Amino acid sequence: MEDSYLQTYQLLIQLAAPQRLRIGRLGAFSFPAGYYVYTGSARRHLEARVSRHLSRSKNLHWHIDYLVAAPGTQVIGVRRLSEAECKVAGGLHGLVVVPGFGASDCQARCGSHLKYLGPSAPRSLLSFLGTWTILVDMPICERQKGKNP
Repeated sequence: MEDSYLQTYQLLIQLAAPQRLRIGRLGAFSFPAGYYVYTGSARRHLEARVSRHLSRSKNLHWHIDYLVAAPGTQVIGVRRLSEAECKVAGGLHGLVVVPGFGASDCQARCGSHLKYLGPSAPRSLLSFLGTWTILVDMPICERQKGKNP
């Protein structure tokens, strides 16, 4: 898939321990430990946007910046898609921990572009793990190598 066709990205995030975090103007929220998927988009320079989110040293601008900058938080995977951001976010099953997260400009009323998947990697994540670029070695990588439940 050529970069010019990519407009949406997802970050697979692991939070090591429960935390209470301030997310910009949205306020403070309790985040349970576990796995999250954030869905975002960039009309141009998608790779630069993803790289920025992966960087630890940056000004906190977007909602996702507050989460990924928190201690014990690690982005463990990235995937790039050609589908529209809201279609991708809406198709992902998970719990909304922060209403409005990443959806300030959302026209489709997604509610949140951050979904909590649970304390461990769910089967639904394992089923499409091959489409992710894995950034760190983690237990679900072991399952991908032939040990899937």
